Amino acid sequence: LGLDTIPAEEIFSSSFAAAAYLENINFKATGKKVYVIGEVGICEELDLIGVPHIGGPADTGKEPDLGPGGKLEVDEDVGAVLVGCDRTVNYYKIQYAQLCINEHDAEFIATNMDAVTHLTDAQEWAGNGSMVGAIKGCTGQEPTVVGKPSPLMIDYMEKKFGFDRSRICM
Repeated sequence: LGLDTIPAEEIFSSSFAAAAYLENINFKATGKKVYVIGEVGICEELDLIGVPHIGGPADTGKEPDLGPGGKLEVDEDVGAVLVGCDRTVNYYKIQYAQLCINEHDAEFIATNMDAVTHLTDAQEWAGNGSMVGAIKGCTGQEPTVVGKPSPLMIDYMEKKFGFDRSRICM
């Protein structure tokens, strides 16, 4: 997009919006962790605000035990499941999220609901909405959406930087 000279801290991504949301609700004070279905960018944003997290890239390639008596144990200290675009999403991650949300009352948070995204210039690819849809399907829960089209990003910028809301375009 020709934005090579823009400092990273001036770009407000949906991963940043998720971290801003958790900061805004003072999630860190709960002492809980976030289970991430997403990539390293989400983990980096959580690290920047000191929120502990598990999952994400570390759960790539994991498979649950589906043999007789097989069950997936989850960390009971997970207080939120954060779903972003994850090019290595798998059954393990979906089941882990389902258990955290349905059995441990973790908050379900989505970075955005994009149906498709543009990972290459050749075609549209499944977007974050497909990952969120899988979690919605198995939990019956609706997520808190923190990126577009949520007003959270505008509210955050208005409050943090004193911007005039009428002069913000998204």
